[in-house]
Amino acid sequence: MHLRWLGNVPFEQGLWLQRALARESSEQYLLMMEHPHTYTMGAHGSISNILVPREKLGAPLIRTDRGGDITYHGPGQLIIYPILSVTGPGAGPAHVRQIEQYVICILKDLGLDVTTIDGYPGVWVQSGGAPRKICSIGVRISRGRTMHGLALNITTDLSYFNHIVPCGINSVVMTSLAKEGIQATISEVIELATAHAGKLSTGRMLLIDFAGISDKNAVFFEEKNNETPQQDTSTIVTASIPKSKSERMAIPLQRKPEWIRPQMRMEANFHATRKAIRNLKLVTVCEEAGCPNIFECYANSTATFMINGERCTRNCGFCLVDTSKPFPLDPDEPSRIAQAVKRMGLAHAVITTVARDDLDDGGSHALAHTVHEIRNISPESTVELLISDCKGDATSLDVIFNARPDVLNHNIETVARLQRIVRPQANYARSLAVLAKAAQAHLTVKSGIMVGLGETEGELIQTMYDLRSVGTQVLTIGQYLRPSPDKLPVQQWWTPEEFSRLESIANEIGFSYVQASPLTRSSYHARAAMDTLSPVQSCDGG
Repeated sequence: MHLRWLGNVPFEQGLWLQRALARESSEQYLLMMEHPHTYTMGAHGSISNILVPREKLGAPLIRTDRGGDITYHGPGQLIIYPILSVTGPGAGPAHVRQIEQYVICILKDLGLDVTTIDGYPGVWVQSGGAPRKICSIGVRISRGRTMHGLALNITTDLSYFNHIVPCGINSVVMTSLAKEGIQATISEVIELATAHAGKLSTGRMLLIDFAGISDKNAVFFEEKNNETPQQDTSTIVTASIPKSKSERMAIPLQRKPEWIRPQMRMEANFHATRKAIRNLKLVTVCEEAGCPNIFECYANSTATFMINGERCTRNCGFCLVDTSKPFPLDPDEPSRIAQAVKRMGLAHAVITTVARDDLDDGGSHALAHTVHEIRNISPESTVELLISDCKGDATSLDVIFNARPDVLNHNIETVARLQRIVRPQANYARSLAVLAKAAQAHLTVKSGIMVGLGETEGELIQTMYDLRSVGTQVLTIGQYLRPSPDKLPVQQWWTPEEFSRLESIANEIGFSYVQASPLTRSSYHARAAMDTLSPVQSCDGG
């Protein structure tokens, strides 16, 4: 069972993840997260259970496909979504009872006297007067897979429940651990949720696999092996990567091992490719990011074009791209990209973009326009887009997905624990959600991981499972190379033999195509991956 603590995740993105895990995978997952202030209403909920005008709710209202009526989600509330396989008659009620008993075990370990009430799913505090509801439960089961789950109030602002009839139950009183005098942190509750995860298993629990984002509110376990759910052999993982620029500058650049040194081949094709790119005033990530494969790729008349300018609004710890204030978009850039694809005779064109968080659409329309221009000028070329996360904005992502690129690539970059150090303006859950949404759009989905930043093999395997489970089909794994002294230092040089092992593991997990080597990059040998894959069927084609 894979347990994931993902931090504060918008409800919509959490829903994309759930749907992908339920549809694309048979793996057993417990997704743990908080949500920003949100009201959700189940499939049969009544709008009459909102007690104030919608504009005074203080949070968006989202209708969803779970059971139950209306409830509130917000900071200080632990959300757990079990994505499990269940079968047999009465699976739904049995699953709800299983969740209730799971929560009761957690709360009793915290010293709270709790119970259930027939006909009212959830967990209630029964001591000291009338029952108070501390945990709401709403689930959905489709094709033998569960979705949605529980919301446990820890330090939740209970005043938000005053705007609604919680769970559609008149006179219900909501409570929290804090209100009941239990001073527990979310990390302490997560630890208990992990220890009792076997209560949600439909069979004998042999392995609990926990990974979490790195923040001050949670503890993280690299791996938990269980002969029984109670046995704890966890290894706490801590990050030791220098975070500040001054700390990084104090660490000298390391000498690369022999296997990581690319050959410099400035052949005729190299110069011809570079000339064609410069004549059309285009930018490539090959040059901007200091890619070690530039000589090989340019010599083979291939390049990865970078659009929406050459200045990025983010400041990732691994990337050499300029982070100065971006210039306005060039409206002719998509057309020039298409001309370059035609002039260079590219069978497979790879287009990437800087992050443009300064734009309302995140640069999505320019990406879609580029796809259309290439197909107009060079219809025989396939197109791969390597995109930013567009801050998880559904409208912007739909613009890109509706352009129907032949491959949709978005890099997760590193393991969950290291996300905030490696790319502080992005996050693990959002990247998984973007990939999940792309898979739901029936696109061929691709992602990439860098190694050498301090991750363990166990964490890489966790990340591979997460990527594959949300529908990612193509995976690239390459060695991180420090591009300048102010960037993150290399923590480890992974050997070619270790890359071969990672590739074998990824193939066993079920990816359709894996490229893993010291010099592998997101678009390295991208055409080979495209040639290996069969076209993804459209929605109406099954």
